[in-house]
Parts: sequence; structure tokens; C-alpha cells
Amino acid sequence: QVHVVESGGGLVQPGGSLRLSCAASGSILGIYAMGWYRQAPGKQRELVAQISNRGPIDYADSVKGRFTISPVTDQNTVALQMNSLKPEDTAVYYCTARVLSHTTSRVDDYWGQGTQVTVSS
Repeated sequence: QVHVVESGGGLVQPGGSLRLSCAASGSILGIYAMGWYRQAPGKQRELVAQISNRGPIDYADSVKGRFTISPVTDQNTVALQMNSLKPEDTAVYYCTARVLSHTTSRVDDYWGQGTQVTVSS
């Protein structure tokens, strides 16, 4: 079993910053990529940022220059530094990990439960 847990969400004023953290644990042989998605009320879930174990990084156009995803650590953690936050960044943020499982011997995507980020004055 693989578990993905996010932390660090909250309420912040426009222009402020937040740092989200994510940890993957369990029967992990290897992690190929980790990333962050978000879903605002009434909207589809969208990619925010993703990083692979080979280094390539993808960002949504709407967050480029404001958000930074950290490299995946040896402890299977990743962080998302969010600066210059805007009200339109308000959403539930989900962490995902593409994992080779020790239990299944397969590569699958695992998701966390999500953490709420609210940008409001």
C-alpha cells in the first residue's frame, strides 16, 4: 500500500505566500514523478506543477514565475512554494506520486486527500 499525504494549506491574503508539502510512504520501490494538481469549485482538476526523477518540470501557465516545485527528496517528499498568490489560486490542492510499488510490482499513480488553499482578503 502507498500513502500520499499533503500539508501546509490555509488562508492567505492576496500577494502572500504558502508552502505545501507532500510525503509518499509505504511499499515504494521507486518514484518516477511527483506533482501537484488543484481543483476549484465547479472546475475540473488541473495540473499545477510536476517533476520527474529525471528532472523535467512542468508548470501550468497560470503559475509560472510564481510557484516552484522542489526536487523529490530521498525521503520521497516534494514541496510546492507558492508566491504572489491570487484569489484565483483558491482550490483544493492534491499531491500525486507515480510509484513503482513493492507490493504490486507495477507503476501506478497515487493521490493524497487534498489540502485547501484559500486566497482572500
